[in-house]
Amino acid sequence: MTTRLARAATLLLLLVTAVWGSTFFLIRDLVATVPPADFLAVRFAIAALVMGAVFRRQVLALSRREVRTGAVLGALYGVAQLLQTVGLQHTDASVSGFVTGTYVVLTPLLGALLLRERVDAVTWGAVLLTTAGLAVLSLRGLSLGYGEGVTLASAVLYAGHIVALGRWSRPSAAVGLASVQAAVIALVCAVAAVPGGLTLPSGGGQWASMLYMALVAGAAALWAQTWAQAHLTATRAAIVMAMEPVFAALFAVLLGGESATGRLLLGGALVLSSMYLVELRGLLARRRRAGATAAEDPPVEALHHDV
Repeated sequence: MTTRLARAATLLLLLVTAVWGSTFFLIRDLVATVPPADFLAVRFAIAALVMGAVFRRQVLALSRREVRTGAVLGALYGVAQLLQTVGLQHTDASVSGFVTGTYVVLTPLLGALLLRERVDAVTWGAVLLTTAGLAVLSLRGLSLGYGEGVTLASAVLYAGHIVALGRWSRPSAAVGLASVQAAVIALVCAVAAVPGGLTLPSGGGQWASMLYMALVAGAAALWAQTWAQAHLTATRAAIVMAMEPVFAALFAVLLGGESATGRLLLGGALVLSSMYLVELRGLLARRRRAGATAAEDPPVEALHHDV
């Protein structure tokens, strides 16, 4: 029964990861007419309302400290979302998926800086692979493209979010914390949208994309991830979720009209290899000792960059 549940959880998490990957080209198309802050404010307002209703009991069970923690994490995450969405205006969805995925490699580096954890040789090897992959994907001559640079900044914030969540949260409060964060993200983005006025999606197609990203890729995916992570180890879940940039590139090529260039394939392969190298490093660390740190084995609910 346990093996059957683990297989079902793996398949469900893979489906969720594919859903997350599908949002990159949809966001890119939507922010062509709706400003990033406006899009995010509406998206997370819808998600927060639904999550607040569905997970009301879990939200009410949070302590005051956890609510404050959720508010701080939501503010950090909201800024990361704004940067990532702005970056999508200036780079391909396929490239954005891989650059965003570098948070997997950046997490142990920030753990070393903020929590004074040792950076081992495997992590430095992953950093080199990531740097090479980003160079192939993003360099324009000797400079980093604006879209890729902004997206990389968002990946740094996502990594910081993972480290902070791993330090201050507990698994039983994950859903409640996510609901609080969704509400704070909506507030942060609404404040950013105020100067230019709120622009809403127009037409059935744009609203369908908005609802898909708020409800399917947001609230429903969170529920599915929460169930799946109860039946999987953090390492196995992280390896599955490392497929997100691959799905992002696949959907961008198949449905978003982008081209599968040699540059995309090579740079993406280097970045993806670095992500799996970090996960392998975490697995080896856990075999050497029982208690892994947040950077070596971040909580599964913290690993994805999207609510």
